[in-house]
Amino acid sequence: MAQPDSKKIFFENLSGAGKAIAVLTSGGDAQGMNAAVRAVVRMGLYVGAKVYFIHEGYQGMVDGGENIKEATWESVSSMLQVGGTVIGSARCKEFRSHEGRLKAAHNLVQQGITNLCVIGGDGSLTGANLFREEWSGLLGELVEQGLIEADAVQKYSALHIVGMVGSIDNDFCGTDMTIGTDSALHRIIEVVDAIMTTAQSHQRTFVLEVMGRHCGYLALVSALACGADWVLIPEMPPEDGWEDKMCQKLSANRAGMKRLNIIIVAEGAIDRSNRHITTDYIKDLVVKCLGFDTRVTILGHVQRGGTPSAFDRILASRMGVEAVLALLETTANTPACVVSLCGNQSVRLPLMECVQMTQEVQRAMDGKRFEEAVKLRGRSFENNLRTYKLLAHRKPESELPISNFNVAVLNVGAPAAGMNAAVRSAVRVGISEGHKMFAVSDGFEGFYKGQIKEIKWADVGGWTGQGGSLLGTKRTLPAKHVDKIAEQMRKHNINALLIVGGFEAFESLLQLYEARATFEEFCIPMCMLPATISNNVPGTDLSIGADTALNAIVETCDRIKQSASGTKRRVFIIETMGGYCGYLASVGGLAAGADAAYIFEEPFDIRDLQANVEHLTEKMKTSIQRGLVLRNENSNENYTTDFIYQLYSEEGKGVFDSRKNVLGHMQQGGAPSPFDRNFGTKISAKAMQWVTKKLVETFRQGRVFANTEDSCCLLGMRRRALVFQPVVQLKDETDFVHRIPKEQWWLKLRPLMKILAKYKTSYDVSDSGQLEHVVRNRPKELDASVAM
Repeated sequence: MAQPDSKKIFFENLSGAGKAIAVLTSGGDAQGMNAAVRAVVRMGLYVGAKVYFIHEGYQGMVDGGENIKEATWESVSSMLQVGGTVIGSARCKEFRSHEGRLKAAHNLVQQGITNLCVIGGDGSLTGANLFREEWSGLLGELVEQGLIEADAVQKYSALHIVGMVGSIDNDFCGTDMTIGTDSALHRIIEVVDAIMTTAQSHQRTFVLEVMGRHCGYLALVSALACGADWVLIPEMPPEDGWEDKMCQKLSANRAGMKRLNIIIVAEGAIDRSNRHITTDYIKDLVVKCLGFDTRVTILGHVQRGGTPSAFDRILASRMGVEAVLALLETTANTPACVVSLCGNQSVRLPLMECVQMTQEVQRAMDGKRFEEAVKLRGRSFENNLRTYKLLAHRKPESELPISNFNVAVLNVGAPAAGMNAAVRSAVRVGISEGHKMFAVSDGFEGFYKGQIKEIKWADVGGWTGQGGSLLGTKRTLPAKHVDKIAEQMRKHNINALLIVGGFEAFESLLQLYEARATFEEFCIPMCMLPATISNNVPGTDLSIGADTALNAIVETCDRIKQSASGTKRRVFIIETMGGYCGYLASVGGLAAGADAAYIFEEPFDIRDLQANVEHLTEKMKTSIQRGLVLRNENSNENYTTDFIYQLYSEEGKGVFDSRKNVLGHMQQGGAPSPFDRNFGTKISAKAMQWVTKKLVETFRQGRVFANTEDSCCLLGMRRRALVFQPVVQLKDETDFVHRIPKEQWWLKLRPLMKILAKYKTSYDVSDSGQLEHVVRNRPKELDASVAM
C-alpha cells in the first residue's frame, strides 16, 4: 500500500482529552443506528474523550439521572448487527418547551457534556439546533436559579452539535442515503420477491403499500428494483385519468403473457387534487375494470425491523467516525452540521440548510408544484423517477425513433448479482432509443460461435430480481478469436457493443480496442459496465454484484458469531473470495465487526499475526467472548487460512479456541440486493444513452466509424461522479499481474476497522472535508446519484 502523503493530516493532531461527547437517537428508529452509536462511542474513546449514552432520546436528556450514562468500549460490543436502537428513542413533547430544554441543559452541564451527536430525522436535528442557539441563555437562567455555579457559564460556554440522519424514508435533503434506508429496501424487496412467486402461480395482481408518508423514495426505488407495473408517490401524483392508463397497462402486460402484476403505493400517495390514494381504492378499481384476482399487502413496521444491511453498517460506521472528527474540529463559531453521503464520500453540510431544503419540498408539494418538489429531493430521486418511467412504460411502436442501429449486449467473466438488471435496462432503454437489441450468449465464446439473437422488450421481463447471468457468461477473452468475432459482427451488422462484466471484460475491451487496427468492425462505440463481486476493476469505486456479496458475507458472519454465544471464548477465521483484491475482506470486516482482515494489498508477516493473536487474547480476558478474523483467499501464499487457524489455535490455548470457515461460492449466488439491482439498472441506462449519442456522432456516409479513444469506455463511479473513461487510459492505473487497480479508495477504510477493533493506528482525515454548502442542482456530468 502506498505510503501516506506528507501533506495528509492524521488525527493524532486532534485530541479529545478533556472533552465529553454524548450520543442519542431520536424520533423513529432505523436499522444501522446502533452501528452509528458504536462508531461514535469507540472513536470518541479512542481519541481520549469521555463518551455518554443518552437513553430514550430527548426524553432521557430532559429526565436526566440514569438516562445519561458513561459508555465503555465493551458496552457497544455485539450491537453492530442489532436492528433498531439499543439506547432507545422517544418523541418528547417536553423538549419542545423552554422549560424542558432548561432541564436538559442542566443535566448536560452536570456531566460536563458540551458535544452532542444526534442521530434522527429533520425534527430531531432542528430541535438540536434550537437547543444549541439557546444554550448560553439557558446557562444564564440556570445560574440565576442557583442550579449551577457562575464559572460553569464560561467553562461550558458553547454547545457543539453534529447530526447524522437516521430515517428509513430517505426524506432528508443534502444526503444521497440516510441510515436505515437500504435495510428498509431489503425488507421490501424480500417481501416483493416472495409475493411474486405466489402471484405468478395464481395469475394475481398485488397492491403493496410501503412506508413514506411525505416521501416516495422507498416506493420508487423498490418499484425500480422489482420491475413493478405501476408506482404511486406523493412527489409526483399521476395525471388525471391515471386510472384508465394504469388498467390499460396491466391489461397489456397480461396480454403479453405476464402472469402477475405488481403495484407499489407509498402510504402518502395523492392525486393531483391532493386526495389520498389508498390501496383498497386501487384494488377495487382493478377488480371492477379488469376482473383480475387482486390482493392487498401492507408492509407496515416490517420495514423498520430486522438486522441492518452491510451498506447501512458501513454508512453508519463511516458517519459516526466523521461525526466525532467534526466535533473535535468545531469551534464556537462553527454552525451545527450534519454528516452526509455524496456519491461515495462523507461530507459535512450546515444542518439548517439541509432542514430548510427538506421543508421546501413539503411546501412545494402543498402548493402543487410537483416538478419543483422532485427537483428539490435531489438528483438521485429525479434520476430514479426518470429511469423508472423509461423502463416501465413502453412507448407505442409509432412513437419510437427509428435509428436503424444494432446494439449487442453480453456478459463476460464470472457471474455477479445485478448483471441481469443491467441487461434488462440496456435492452429496454435501447429499444426506447429506437435501436434493435441483440443478446450474445456465453460471452465472447458464444460471440465467435454465433450465439447471437435479437432480444425484445418482453424477453427481459422479470430479470431484475434474478441472480447469476441469464445470458450466460464465460471468462474467454476475444484475442484468439477476433477474426471470427469480426465476422459475426459483420453478419449481424453490429453497430455498438455493451459489455457487462469484471476484470475479464476490461481486458476484453482493451483487446477489441487494439484489434481496431486490423478489423474495422471494432471501430464502433463500445462501453463496459463493471460487474464483479471482487470489485477489482480499475476506473470505478463500486461494481455491480459487490454489495450482494458483502451482504452474504455479513449475514454468514452474524450467524457464525451467534453460534458461539453462551459458549466459551472463540475466534472464527473466515476466508472470503476476491482474487488478489481485498475489498470483500476489508469492507466485509468493517460491516461484520471483525478484529482483523488479512489482504494482499497490505503485506503482513508472522510478527503481525502474533500481534493480532496477543491483541485478541487481551480482549478475550475482558467480557468480549467472540473474535472474528477475515482472510482474503490470495492474501499470502504461505500464510494460508489453515496456517492462520492453526496459529490462532496454538497461541490462544487456555484463552480461546478457534474455528475456520471458507465461504466459497455462496458469495457469488443469491438474488441481487436492492443496491445492485438499482446500481445495475441506472448505470446501464446511462451507458445506453451514451451509446446512442456516440452512434449519432460517428455515423458518416451511411455507416458507423468510431476509432478514437473516447469511443471505447468504461463507465465507473469515481468519488462523487459517474465518469466515462477511455479504457486505454486506465492501463497505467492497473496491476495486470494481480488483476487489481494500483490505487483503491477502500484502503482508507481499513484503519477505521482497526480503530473500532481497539487497535492503535493512524487514520487519514485528508478526505474529511471542510463544511460545504447544500448544492441544489449539481451539473449533470457530476451526477453520482446512481449510487442509489
